[in-house]
Amino acid sequence: MKLSKNLTLAEAIKSNTATRLGIDNNPTQEHLENMKLVAEKIFQPIREYFSVSIGVSSMYRSEALNKAVRGSKTSQHCKGQAIDIDADIFGGITNNDIYSYVLGNLDFDQLISEYGTEDNPAWVHISYKKDGNRKQVLRIK
Repeated sequence: MKLSKNLTLAEAIKSNTATRLGIDNNPTQEHLENMKLVAEKIFQPIREYFSVSIGVSSMYRSEALNKAVRGSKTSQHCKGQAIDIDADIFGGITNNDIYSYVLGNLDFDQLISEYGTEDNPAWVHISYKKDGNRKQVLRIK
């Protein structure tokens, strides 16, 4: 199943931790609808703008998986409303390229530069909600 032209459900729920620990990481219908919105409003515009493959390091996380990876108790990944993108997976662009593009061109709820350096985050967390996006910009060091 495709969430958008260039993002499959399999990519969005893939988790080595879930596989290793035997955790079910399948979304509900509500989560799936949220994931489609994130794919359409965040992932696909990035993919089309840069015209390169975009690596997804995390998208949907079941509550059990989120607990196993020590994610935030209020993580939007658990609602299907967030995606972590890592340009290093395929190369061609940087995480900072993605961060800058999203900041200047897309609607979002949260945009987080996570770890890495001042010039290039290790990955970019982007969340999107159907209504009430806050345009919150954060950095985790």
